Amino acid sequence: MEQRVSVVTLGVADLDRSRRFYEDGLGWRRGNAHAEVVFFQLSGMVLALFDRQRLAADAHVSPEGSGFGGVTLAYNARGREDVEAVLAEAERAGGRILKPAQDVFWGGYSGYFADPDGHLWEVAWNPEWELTAGGDVKMHYL
Repeated sequence: MEQRVSVVTLGVADLDRSRRFYEDGLGWRRGNAHAEVVFFQLSGMVLALFDRQRLAADAHVSPEGSGFGGVTLAYNARGREDVEAVLAEAERAGGRILKPAQDVFWGGYSGYFADPDGHLWEVAWNPEWELTAGGDVKMHYL
């Protein structure tokens, strides 16, 4: 298996509300006109929004889950001030700040917000990682 992720799909309770959060609130550009799935082209991958009940049925699992799923999504910012700006933008769009931005143990600066369906997003600046002009994260291998 190649070392990559192509699509992250978020199960959502209200597809239109979630589309508005990402498209209108955060300013993301939608990559399709499909009525049942919303796709956003990200740097090197796609974020999809799909009805939570239907996503669970497709995967043959319970839509209720068991609470925290052990997954967060991360947006790497270009600097500390960008972390603050992105968290504020998410809050204005209807997101809920879970952890205000602060210095973190690994030497960076980060905070968390939840989108309208409770999906956790970390907004972080990592001084050890390069962020290209196109938004790709470049890790330095050991």
